[in-house]
Amino acid sequence: MGSWNLVFNTFEPENEPLREALCTLGNGYFATRGAWAQSDAGDVHYPGTYLACLYNRLKTEIKGRTIENEDLVNIPNWLPLRVRILKGKWFEISKSEILDFYQELDMKSGILLRNLSFRDVHGHETRLKERRLVHMKYPHLAGIELCIKPLNWTGMIEIVSAIDGSVTNSGVARYRSLNGKHLKTEETGDAGERGIFLKTRTVQSDISIALAADHSLYLDNSPLDTKGELLLDENIVARTFVADVPSGSEFRIEKTLALYNSRDKAISECGLQAKKAVSRAPSFDKLVTEHDLAWKKLWQRFEMSFVLKNAQKNDDESLILNMNIFHLLQTISPNSIDLDTGVPSRGWHGEAYRGHIFWDELFIFPFLNMRIPEITRSLLMYRYRRLDEARHAAVKEGFKGAMYPWQSGSDGREESQKLHLNPKSGRWIPDNSRLQRHVNAAIAYNVCKYYEVTGDMEFLSSYGAEMVIEIARFWADISTYNDKTGRYEILGVMGPDEYHEAYPGAEKPGLDNNAYTNVMAVWVLKEALKILQIIPEGRDHELRGKIKLKQEELEKWKDIGKKMTIAFHDGSIISQFEGYENLKEFQWDEYKKKYVDIQRLDRILEAEGDSTNNYRASKQADVLMLFYLFSAEELESLFEGLGYSLTPDMIPENIEYYSKRTSHGSSLSRLVHSWVLVRSQREKSWTLFKEALKSDYSDIQGGTTPEGIHLGAMAGSVNIIQEAYTGLETRENVLWFNCCLPDELEKIMMNIHYRGHDLEIEVACDRLTVKSLSSVGEHVRVGINEMIYKIGGKETITFDT
Repeated sequence: MGSWNLVFNTFEPENEPLREALCTLGNGYFATRGAWAQSDAGDVHYPGTYLACLYNRLKTEIKGRTIENEDLVNIPNWLPLRVRILKGKWFEISKSEILDFYQELDMKSGILLRNLSFRDVHGHETRLKERRLVHMKYPHLAGIELCIKPLNWTGMIEIVSAIDGSVTNSGVARYRSLNGKHLKTEETGDAGERGIFLKTRTVQSDISIALAADHSLYLDNSPLDTKGELLLDENIVARTFVADVPSGSEFRIEKTLALYNSRDKAISECGLQAKKAVSRAPSFDKLVTEHDLAWKKLWQRFEMSFVLKNAQKNDDESLILNMNIFHLLQTISPNSIDLDTGVPSRGWHGEAYRGHIFWDELFIFPFLNMRIPEITRSLLMYRYRRLDEARHAAVKEGFKGAMYPWQSGSDGREESQKLHLNPKSGRWIPDNSRLQRHVNAAIAYNVCKYYEVTGDMEFLSSYGAEMVIEIARFWADISTYNDKTGRYEILGVMGPDEYHEAYPGAEKPGLDNNAYTNVMAVWVLKEALKILQIIPEGRDHELRGKIKLKQEELEKWKDIGKKMTIAFHDGSIISQFEGYENLKEFQWDEYKKKYVDIQRLDRILEAEGDSTNNYRASKQADVLMLFYLFSAEELESLFEGLGYSLTPDMIPENIEYYSKRTSHGSSLSRLVHSWVLVRSQREKSWTLFKEALKSDYSDIQGGTTPEGIHLGAMAGSVNIIQEAYTGLETRENVLWFNCCLPDELEKIMMNIHYRGHDLEIEVACDRLTVKSLSSVGEHVRVGINEMIYKIGGKETITFDT
């Protein structure tokens, strides 16, 4: 397959949903799943198309309760190119005799290719070839080229090209009992002599979406003058084209799409704009050329590679690394910079998690920060624009400051469902995941790390500081003082490990003194105090006045930073939450033997009438997230400031303790475990890295990837190569390296962008080479082995590691 081409040589209906997710094409503005243009939504195919952050809210009656959900909307299907020969049956790949098959996702160029031959019941043999793109340079354009060649017959070929507005949200089986009809068609018609047009509107959020498609037709490269017949239906617009084609000749149709919505900037009306854009679109070949060039420019910034010491032919790590970066760039690209969009945990690739934004930014932004930090800034602005909603949410719960939601959508209100379906038991059960207040700490962390990498004081002083300070206010107010212990506590929350949402037998959800939450709260409070010291004095006074920040608040922050509760058990083990040691040990071997795959242990136990709340069993890294985000020195300082001891030997003890008690039921879990083992158990770290890297490629969670990729796992696994194995970090305006390659790696190569400098990095087993490719300013500082060096111009420096 090579490192850039995802290839399939057989058609396998059972694997088609996964392939459609992995072959999704997007550009940051919208994405279309890799479904066949001749397919309908069903158990095998699901041709979904999604606009970035286009949501709609609907209500459903369940168990006597009205449930309201906001969903990422599956917008009209622009793909359909139905084919039939000699007035026979319409071609369906799943009902045809396939003679040969080839499908390729060219990730270097962002092109999806298909090539197959089939035989119908009358013995007629036909070849179909398709090229497809969603344009990276022109984010409102997409296109399909379909070539049809009779191999042993002569006669009529009929093609129906359509835009289907009758689509619903039905891509996730467990959501199908919920209301999924988000669209109401407003207009269907033509778009020029050969074009088709459909305009629809979301029924609640009242956003118009317009799609216009034009067609060019050829017989053996000679243009055909046929206009086709326009077909209009209430929710579907189509145009039929017919041609008589000799055996061995090729009938080709090029379908170019323009897609706009009523939120777009610099337009009069989205329908007029879509028609205008499609009429001005270049030929398909020119679209391909410019699309290819746009992807080349992106890969110059984002490409990473590594060399294995003992590479085998079947090694696919490099291919999957490129695939993960590719899907990250299709979800959030330079085209995202001008949009009001966040980072969806499942990409714009499907309807899982309803397209909501969680805390996955924590795993995604580090990769972007070192490539095109302007993208990170724009995504952080999604959070800033919803700061008032976060303030309102805090007030509603009786707190000061800003309380961001666990799941965010259009306006920043809490979108977490109150009930969720366990597919193993068929029961709807309470969902308390909104108690994961640690999402607030993740947002503050992302702001601070963005500033640390970029030095963007304008962003920090104008936007970032206000977010961090309001989040700090929330942590200070949710912290309660315990007179008996003389310490502050945070009660009634959930940590990242979603297996534990309440104490055994408790009537109310929530846990006390989750270690990750408490430490992160202290860190945020300390960072907020630092920010007030570094932003310009005028802005400091202005901000204090705007949000009515009082000095006594700051004194409380300092006090909490000295007296927050961290629970321990068994001497040196940081308790995931207070009382964790009172839970029962779980019978791991027994359940692995019984069920084999126990990643979703919560669902298994609920179906048995039991609960993960009763056991020392984790879905994903919780305490270990601290070792993922902070160095040993940073954590030692935080704990020491609180009056606790965290010695170097305690870290591997905690890693071993929780590793034995984790099922990796989240796609994020393995990458965190890989990261924290980089220096102590390199072989195990590499094994976990490969598993994390392949989370979606291999669909290791058994059916979740077809519903949408796991963007945090994709970006986080890439970041293991970028930062964990190179020891790359930014501190005090220095780019530091502390290389630690696993034995399996010979070297890592990548380009990064730091403080206006484009740097080429090569990390080998015994050396580090940093080359300055271009720069704005005199130099940057690079640190290794506690020594700091300056680099600029076209300099190259090689270090002995």
